[in-house]
Amino acid sequence: MSTVDGIERNFESDRIHVHGLIVSEYSSEYSHWNARRSLGEWLTQNGIPALSGIDTRALTKRLRDEGTMLGRILFFAEEQTFYDPNKTNLVAEVSRREPVEYGEGDKKVILVDCGAKNNILRGLLHLNLRVRCVPWNYDFSGEEYDGVMLSNGPGDPKMCVETIQIIRKVMDRSRPIFGICMGNQLLALAAGADTYKLKFGHRSQNQPCVEVGTKRCYITAQNHGFAVDGRTLPAGREPWFVNANDGTNEGIRHRSRPFMSVQFHPEAAPGPVDTMLLFEDFSRML
Repeated sequence: MSTVDGIERNFESDRIHVHGLIVSEYSSEYSHWNARRSLGEWLTQNGIPALSGIDTRALTKRLRDEGTMLGRILFFAEEQTFYDPNKTNLVAEVSRREPVEYGEGDKKVILVDCGAKNNILRGLLHLNLRVRCVPWNYDFSGEEYDGVMLSNGPGDPKMCVETIQIIRKVMDRSRPIFGICMGNQLLALAAGADTYKLKFGHRSQNQPCVEVGTKRCYITAQNHGFAVDGRTLPAGREPWFVNANDGTNEGIRHRSRPFMSVQFHPEAAPGPVDTMLLFEDFSRML
């Protein structure tokens, strides 16, 4: 795998994080000029089970009507017990173990890795920022830095008790903070707001989000099953974006301090880059 600035060029993570893959149709042939092996070969090498020939449309309709459900890929004789990821601190499983530094810019950003996608790193480095990427529970509150980025990540944000406590400490310094996806939920919890599990998670590259107080609607990439309860935002905070489909919160910001966060993925990869400008807004605040 090729790398640029120490980051893999074509991947958003160093490994596969799904536990299984289900598709309607699968072709073992591949023709992309950059391909080195088939999807099936890649999954096999990483020990990921997959099924094809499934009526995925029928499955989608069932999930649409009944909401998010637990599931398993089973052989007929196996006991039907279900692993519930909502009871596990998934962030602790995917976060890096030690701090790592990238770039040589004058301004230093702490990136809290709750499962950070590589394109967040790329976006910060593109703006000539120096990035210190730290584990989810690493207390950096005593370090020198110009801003904080709270990354995306999986699971229930309330599991990240240590992260929330650290965020509360760094908010006292009033340095710019920008949260993405899980980072939006963690910033809200640190401020005293609440989060809840969605009946229907947002998992697509075409989620419309309206910027509150404007007529601007952005198409965004999203992948989350929890959301901020906008009704619980404390004084000084306000909704920034809302989802045009279901009205759920898609971002918050402080009215007078440099704290902001969004539920969607401005870094995309994959998806639209309509909101990548938010990285530039964050950079100008440093």
